[in-house]
Amino acid sequence: VQLQASGGGLVQAGGSLRLSCAASALTFDRYTKGWFRQAPGKEREPVACISMDGPFYSDSAKGRFTVSKNNAQSTVYLQMDSLTPEDTAVYYCGTDTDCLVIRVGAPITFDSWGQGTLVTVSS
Repeated sequence: VQLQASGGGLVQAGGSLRLSCAASALTFDRYTKGWFRQAPGKEREPVACISMDGPFYSDSAKGRFTVSKNNAQSTVYLQMDSLTPEDTAVYYCGTDTDCLVIRVGAPITFDSWGQGTLVTVSS
């Protein structure tokens, strides 16, 4: 499974960023995609997931982040608005079968993490 996140950067609090996750066509069609993040000193956590049942969000992301996908380009996006310093983290895209990690707290089993993309929000 090959997924590559991009689009991170430095932004002031209240600003916005849009992350992209490019996948191979096979990966894109076969797996449900999710966004995860890992802040310094913290465990990786789910942020958003998109499946046939719709998008799902963590409590911290609800109302501020929007996950979407472009099937033709095999790309998943994460639009992040109203960013706060607490959103500072490395963001990764991965698979989340039926979005169970974010929906019911299932263990993260995806292990082919790429480099991720760093999001830094200044106060």
